[in-house]
Amino acid sequence: MAEEFDLRRLPQDHPREFVPPEIDLGRWEEIEPLFEELEGRGLDSPSVLERWLLDWSELEAALDEEGTIRYIRMTCQTDDPERERAYLQFIEEIEPKIKPRYQRLRERYVASPARGDLPEIYHVLDRSISNRVALFREENVPLETEEAKLAQQYQKVVGAMTVEFQGKEQTLQQMARYLEEPDRDLRRAAWELSEERRLKDREELEEIYDELLALRERIARNAGFPDYREYAFRKRERFDYSPEDCFRFHEAVEREIVPLMRALQRRRREELGLETLRPWDLQVDPRNRPPLRPFTEAEELVRGCEEIFHRIGEELGRDFRRLRELGLLDLESRKGKAPGAYSAALAEKRLPFIFANAVGRDDDLRMMLHESGHAFHSLAAREQPLHHYRHAPAEFAEVASMGMELLGGEHLDVFYRGEEAARSKREHLERIVRLLPWIATIDAFQHWIYTHPGHSREERKAYWVELRRRFGGIESWEGYEDVLESYWLRQLHLFEIPFYYIEYGIAQLGALGIWQRAKADREGAVGAYRRALGLGGSRPLPELFRAAGLVFDFSGPTVVGAARALREELL
Repeated sequence: MAEEFDLRRLPQDHPREFVPPEIDLGRWEEIEPLFEELEGRGLDSPSVLERWLLDWSELEAALDEEGTIRYIRMTCQTDDPERERAYLQFIEEIEPKIKPRYQRLRERYVASPARGDLPEIYHVLDRSISNRVALFREENVPLETEEAKLAQQYQKVVGAMTVEFQGKEQTLQQMARYLEEPDRDLRRAAWELSEERRLKDREELEEIYDELLALRERIARNAGFPDYREYAFRKRERFDYSPEDCFRFHEAVEREIVPLMRALQRRRREELGLETLRPWDLQVDPRNRPPLRPFTEAEELVRGCEEIFHRIGEELGRDFRRLRELGLLDLESRKGKAPGAYSAALAEKRLPFIFANAVGRDDDLRMMLHESGHAFHSLAAREQPLHHYRHAPAEFAEVASMGMELLGGEHLDVFYRGEEAARSKREHLERIVRLLPWIATIDAFQHWIYTHPGHSREERKAYWVELRRRFGGIESWEGYEDVLESYWLRQLHLFEIPFYYIEYGIAQLGALGIWQRAKADREGAVGAYRRALGLGGSRPLPELFRAAGLVFDFSGPTVVGAARALREELL
């Protein structure tokens, strides 16, 4: 596990050719000469330019991995001051120096007379570098450093949230399991205690968010944009869709998915025998069966997932076993550990690391399938020669993870007996029905946030509540209006990764497409999925979807098809 294992000692299957093997990547005086060498090299022929791009890629991967390792170690133990110091030292002292030097390299590339003679495979890289050259402003570097520090402060505040319940201190992730318990009074007590704890830090989190908004507005204006939304669309390289496409997604979800979600909730209310559905009634099994418990120890989760991946495809099973053998999994929840789950690519080793807070819930099994999908993407694309091409745009990266959730969902008998496997699959599909309106909510919220600079907290709260009415369920929040009004504060993406959420909606529709194909032709669907993952980010978004046998579209027709498939399974 990462809290005790040195990630730097992992095997290096792709030896360095440019970066010295013994370099200390935490010392700028050792890093700077490499940038100077790249900046001074002539770039007057395609072959020289290609070699230069490979050397730049190697340096970028080494630095990326150094920052990632420090981030992993910090998130594995947020209350360790030494890990925090090492992480902050890198983002405060190294990253601000790296960013302008990367910009110089991009400018050198754009100015190279050989650029137009490069093979077509460099098209996506060329488009990305040109865009970044246009966006970069030296004065934004310290602002981005401040932004990263505020995001880390958010993690620290949320990571410290614990409550005393049933005689022991528990993280809020651990408390979530009680919302699946048949005893309604127990559910309510656990929910109320967790929400009271969150509300204690509401003021501090609002303050952090206000500071982030002010910083982001300055960053956008420095780069010559009227608002942060327009800047974010360019920064996130959304070359293939626009805000109007996002609005069409919101409308389609409101029209096709929200009625399905509410119909399922009405059935839930009836099955539970309730007059009014409450927020603590949404996770429990509607027939009051005890919560699904697929495993008790993380090791059981690992062994079971390995079996599932072998069933889907032998190569996937072998890949996952390698991650386990190399110690690239840290899955248990514990005090001081950052919330959530992620798969982080170690860019130079070309290996993924999976981080989670698993406590034995069905959700944890789904999370493991999800993050493993990201990990398989990293492994499939590891032979792409350029660092830039070893990861795909988020809109397709999430197809890898969400697609694996659905493919794995056909093999849940590994963890469950009898009807429990069907129940788990059904709960997952119902979760997708709830997720799509939540994605529309978070995305619409951000469109409003970043096109209304200077808004007050009251205005923000009012718009949030309006969105909840538009996309929310039938549950009553009476008496808990303050919880509803600040419910967005738990969405870490708003703090750490602004304007990163519509990607999940685009990808969820893609994943549903793979699942529908696999029901008719599993081998063909899985083969196309793996081939598309192997492309990494080397092709434009529509081509990545096409390689997986999908159409790049998230408007009415695609949402209608997804809603129909979900309705057939669930109603």
